[in-house]
Amino acid sequence: MSAPAPTPLPGTWVLLRGLMRDSRHWGGFPQQFQARFPDARIETVDFPGNGLLHDDESPASVPSMAEHARRELQRRGRPPPYGLLAMSLGAMAATAWAERHPQDIAAAVLINTSLRPFSPPHWRLRPAVWPALLRMLLRPPADREIERRILQLTSRRAPEAVLDDWTAWRQRHPVTAANALRQLAAAARYRAPKQAPPVPLLIVNGAADELVDPRCSARLAAAWQRPLAVHPDAGHDLPLDAGDWLADTVRDWLIGR
Repeated sequence: MSAPAPTPLPGTWVLLRGLMRDSRHWGGFPQQFQARFPDARIETVDFPGNGLLHDDESPASVPSMAEHARRELQRRGRPPPYGLLAMSLGAMAATAWAERHPQDIAAAVLINTSLRPFSPPHWRLRPAVWPALLRMLLRPPADREIERRILQLTSRRAPEAVLDDWTAWRQRHPVTAANALRQLAAAARYRAPKQAPPVPLLIVNGAADELVDPRCSARLAAAWQRPLAVHPDAGHDLPLDAGDWLADTVRDWLIGR
């Protein structure tokens, strides 16, 4: 009997960022990822309200974010199937995409996400973060101080030099308080399916995440019976803290399949 044919690697990888972040916040990760998948095309997509789309109104729901990303890939002439690599709020959108259009997805990697109904609210956004987040939204300090606080919350390893870029991006393409609240509300309302979407799926997290409790990823992996890869000391922004490790982990998972 002949061996089964290997699963083909995605020809296009779509990278989706999280709350109030945009494609520039991937930093050097797309290049690190490209080195592991030299034949793939890497596409980054921003959600309305973020980045170059900061003047647009953010969608009121996570599935609407997924549909925006899907339309944008179609507009660019990039047909499915895709590999999705998405973190936090972006991983919620990737889940909604895979649930609604599984034929689009060759593989999905969900990074440091948190999903109802698998985790309680105080895991999905650590209570220690709530006061600082509200202050930034309602009485924002100077742009650099906002980005410094975000860096402290999301990274365990990144050099402070990234603040120069992050501050400049915020000044050029600011996310409005209204759009930030719409994104938070969409994330809070989204309810994931009880069973995993019918696509190859890997869950990844950083054990030192101070924004989202790492137990969210562990609970999701157990409920969906999907593999979980954990970096021992990376924070919420895993691509920033351990980009080479993340790219290697995805490559090894796909090859192992």
